[in-house]
Amino acid sequence: MGMASSVGSSLSAQSELDALLQNIITSSAIEGEQLNVGSVRSSLARRLGLDLVDGDRVSQRSEGLAQLMLDATQHFAEPLTLDRLLDWHEWLFPEQDGDLAARAIRVGALRGDEPMQVVSGRLDKPTVHFEAPPRLGLERQLEIFIDWFESGRSQGGLDPLLRAGIAHFWFVTLHPFDDGNGRLTRTITDLALAQGESQAIRFYAMSASILEDRTGYYRVLETSQKATTDVTVWLEWFLQTLLRSLQQAMTRIDSVLGKARFWQAHQTSGLSAEQTKVLNRLLDGGERGFEHGISAAQYQAVTKVSKATATRHLTELLNKDCLQRLPGGGRSTRYQIKYPDEAQS
Repeated sequence: MGMASSVGSSLSAQSELDALLQNIITSSAIEGEQLNVGSVRSSLARRLGLDLVDGDRVSQRSEGLAQLMLDATQHFAEPLTLDRLLDWHEWLFPEQDGDLAARAIRVGALRGDEPMQVVSGRLDKPTVHFEAPPRLGLERQLEIFIDWFESGRSQGGLDPLLRAGIAHFWFVTLHPFDDGNGRLTRTITDLALAQGESQAIRFYAMSASILEDRTGYYRVLETSQKATTDVTVWLEWFLQTLLRSLQQAMTRIDSVLGKARFWQAHQTSGLSAEQTKVLNRLLDGGERGFEHGISAAQYQAVTKVSKATATRHLTELLNKDCLQRLPGGGRSTRYQIKYPDEAQS
């Protein structure tokens, strides 16, 4: 939170938007659903009071998912009730979406009397990975869960992170709906984490870290659900995954801070549009960020300038302490960002 607050309000809001977007996209990806990233981003941006990206239209699906995420995180102080869960389920499956409406899903209602199983393999010899508790008595089981969830907020002996992990395991095991149980489980987890932090602003995406180990996620759930009432192994996996998501968030915020410091130091450097474009690519990192530095040939390809101009631009960036030369020479010479701290040292 301290790191995020130091990047300024606009960058902080953008970081929160990115984390929320990542959480929504990856939570659906865990279930095998690919969402329209631009549509979800626009729905979130509108609700957060940020500028919309031109051309990104919202859909009933993206609106519902954004509403669901923000209700859980921004309204974390409100109690979890069965009615709230049913509302969440309706937002998850908007009736206006023809593809989803065509499926036999009880929207905004608990599952039916037929057995709820997670299976794989051949139709004649299926492997049952999980079978939810019977429909009879489900309302009472949910009531017990909700009562525990609410009382746990003020229970001094229950660590809030363990509460989030137990809530995750308990709800997904109840599997109270025809579909969407995994996504609602992770929404409840986000709610529990926000309550534990007493903080609506989110800068990390737990679902993204779960997606990275999707196989492990399902394996540890299955093993724990079929074993005893001891959920220690599950909680260890949950906490390690949460830790990884926090570490990734800190790395991402540190990168934003580094970029902000860089441009503050070079706001009067008189850089060309081509130079600025390449520097932003290097600062942003990722797959398109030239992780091992950029060569003159790559600079030429990105900016569409001549070989001589590329060489001149890179020399200027070296002289202005925007770049530093990596070990090696000749045609293979590569350059990387020289951050203000490095320039001063």
